[in-house]
Amino acid sequence: MADQNVPPRRPRDDRGWDGRQHPAVDGHRDSHTPSPYGYEAPRQHPGGQPVDPRYAHAGHPGARGPQWVGPDGFARQPVAPAAGAGLPNLDDDGDPGRRVGRRKALAALGGTAAVVAGGAALAMTPQIRSLFGDDAVAGDATGTTVTDGTPARPSGQQPSTVRTYTEQNESYMGSRAGEALKKNAPAGGRTFSGPAAAAAETKVTVKTVLAKDPVLHLARRATFGATPRVVAEIKERGIDGWLRWQLDPEKIAPTRAELKLAELPTLKMSTAQLREQRDQLNERGAHPEKEMVDATVARQIWSDRQLFEVMVDFWNDFLHVAADFDGGEVYRASFDRDVVRAHALGSYPEMLLAANRHPALLLYLNQNDSRADAVNENLARENLELYSVGVDGGYTEKDVRQAALLQTGRGVNDGKYVFRPERHYVGKVKVLGFTHANNSKDPKKAEAAIDAYLTYIALHPSTAKYVAQSLATRFVSDTPPKSLVERLAKTYSTNKGMIKPVLMTLFSSSEFWAAVGQKVRRPMEYLVATYRSLGVSPQASPKHDNGDNKRTPYSRGLRQIHDKMRELGQYPMGQPTPDGYPDVYPAWTSAGTMVNGWNEAGELLAGRRTVFTYTPAEKLVARPPATAGAYVDALSLRLVGQKLSTRERALILGVAGVSAGDKVDATFGGAVTAVARAILASPQHHLR
Repeated sequence: MADQNVPPRRPRDDRGWDGRQHPAVDGHRDSHTPSPYGYEAPRQHPGGQPVDPRYAHAGHPGARGPQWVGPDGFARQPVAPAAGAGLPNLDDDGDPGRRVGRRKALAALGGTAAVVAGGAALAMTPQIRSLFGDDAVAGDATGTTVTDGTPARPSGQQPSTVRTYTEQNESYMGSRAGEALKKNAPAGGRTFSGPAAAAAETKVTVKTVLAKDPVLHLARRATFGATPRVVAEIKERGIDGWLRWQLDPEKIAPTRAELKLAELPTLKMSTAQLREQRDQLNERGAHPEKEMVDATVARQIWSDRQLFEVMVDFWNDFLHVAADFDGGEVYRASFDRDVVRAHALGSYPEMLLAANRHPALLLYLNQNDSRADAVNENLARENLELYSVGVDGGYTEKDVRQAALLQTGRGVNDGKYVFRPERHYVGKVKVLGFTHANNSKDPKKAEAAIDAYLTYIALHPSTAKYVAQSLATRFVSDTPPKSLVERLAKTYSTNKGMIKPVLMTLFSSSEFWAAVGQKVRRPMEYLVATYRSLGVSPQASPKHDNGDNKRTPYSRGLRQIHDKMRELGQYPMGQPTPDGYPDVYPAWTSAGTMVNGWNEAGELLAGRRTVFTYTPAEKLVARPPATAGAYVDALSLRLVGQKLSTRERALILGVAGVSAGDKVDATFGGAVTAVARAILASPQHHLR
């Protein structure tokens, strides 16, 4: 990680926003305030494995998911809840007589959700890795002197040889749960002529509770949650036609919810406008970096460009810049718009080039402080370790130093990207197999040298493998077959980093279609899928009273979802460190987070957040059957797209205290909300 020559907290090129640390006008508070980079000794995994020292960030309480979240949010960062807020009791709805077995049944369902993908039993694991554990080492690049090694990172060695793990997902997969997942992973396979052909010819042999229906599988993996409408669209267009449609998002019309994003005043403002109007925005309680996250949440829930939004989220973890970094309120929205979204289904080399000229990345990783006579290695290290070849991609500490020298001169001035030739190091550089004379301070020539290097590492075979591994982990399983990774990497290299061909290779592979039930939803994904499953509308409920609030119900509702995600430990662009969120199940095993998610589902079913409109629980099924067992089957089909297993069905009937043959009305004898919430606690909803 970027950990050498980390300067003190930089003097900002613009004044701070006073309101960021205080409640906004609607009572929302910032439940996570990132700290400056800090250092501490390497930690241990619960099982005794050493934690990669790249991620030992002293100031951060562990926003990375595996942590207990209680009524007051993170233990180290208590947040005063609004009146009536807090973590509801799982048994708080209904007659005491109906509560019999309800908590036990929910716990049983949740425990099942923890093991359905082949993992170990539900475990309480503490927050695991954060940031920068190595001692800071002052470097100097004056003249020809190069300090390219430390005892912890010897010159000439690959970083992965002096660390326990090669990358963050692997560190979590070394756990007992990770080992169990590996035993239930699909074997190798082949690529077919297209996705539909692959779906038709692939047999699902892994153990899973999910229906082995290719349409449902595609809907779960290529969107933020299957809905009856999405399933119908895939069936109508066909698998190939639906994917072609999704891979051309510019032709997909914006939804009503996306049009309503105009109610977020800062979303379309330029960096210059945000800088100029900071005081007025601050007085109004408008936080641009939060509104950007709010808008991302809205698109995940309501956009029809679902595959595009899934890829935006993927790149926000891969080429990660935290939303809440010091300067994010001015620059991060532009990074989202002009870097990630502009290239999410395009060229990764072009995305990396754009990122390395964007103020957000240059400030986030201190490139603005780097000059030839005092080199800061942060951006150069992350470009290699996280954004291209990966920590085991073949580079050494000397390569990091050479890259850092080459990239000097790039920075930010008056809110804009600039190249300062007087800060640029001149001299021959060699990084991996890339060599350049770098013999001019002329901006055009110097920047051409930097861009040539960045293009080189973006197309390096190790980058192809790293991108392929990351995509396969996101879309296929926590332990994707090497055969698939190799084919995806070949497609990446053949197509010079274009992403659509890689995705088509992935969707045309037998490994993708064989991996039903091999991914567990992370907390953010669970919450978004719950909103989608329940058909929540972005319009305010007729019961809503906006009062004197300056913000619209829609904007306040999005902030409520955003804040809930913060409680759960994951929200868009929320990881404060450059590695992004982990994408494997063992990183997110938290009973507290799971219970909090179930309780939020109960809030939605009860229609308590009047900023949105909800389908009443008793109307989720158009024509409810008259017997309890048949009603549970119908409600399961509506919410998770399939019937539950006999065991899970019995547990859910126990929630209502009835038998399968008992007569019930549309309200399930007053227990329909509890029954629906239990279905949303089932493994069929936790898996994707």
